[in-house]
Amino acid sequence: MCDFPDWLPQMVPVNPWTQGTFDMLYKIFEADFKNKPLRYKSYTVWFFPEILEGKELIFWHLTHREDKETKQYYPDLRRSERLPWARPLIEHPDDRDVLSWDFKEHDGKVVTYVWLRLHDYLVLMKKYKDGQRRLMTSYYIDHEHKRKSLEKKYRGRIC
Repeated sequence: MCDFPDWLPQMVPVNPWTQGTFDMLYKIFEADFKNKPLRYKSYTVWFFPEILEGKELIFWHLTHREDKETKQYYPDLRRSERLPWARPLIEHPDDRDVLSWDFKEHDGKVVTYVWLRLHDYLVLMKKYKDGQRRLMTSYYIDHEHKRKSLEKKYRGRIC
């Protein structure tokens, strides 16, 4: 496996999944996203303050997968163990190990992709006209077809 960038923190242990694991992840979320401002390049990164089961909805998107049929969230171990990577990745979009680009989706929205390609980790943010970004999700890329889709979007990037 390739070396990790110096700015990338260690993954956190999440297996076995316990209430303590969940609490630890929420503390990381609070420290990295809730309690201090975040910027992508020179633009503010923010998230909607919606709450689900006592936690910000974005926290669930950063650590869990949603079952499309039941609309229930369940822990995603690969995504969760990489939660400490999300903030540093957003803060290092110009690093040689990172691909970052804007892509105009089919619905006309512009989404910013920040991809730590060699380590299969991705952060997605919606781009607004004033340059601000709204954090949407992050996840571990665990399927080859998703990598190919991201490579295609990178080739079709708008900036």
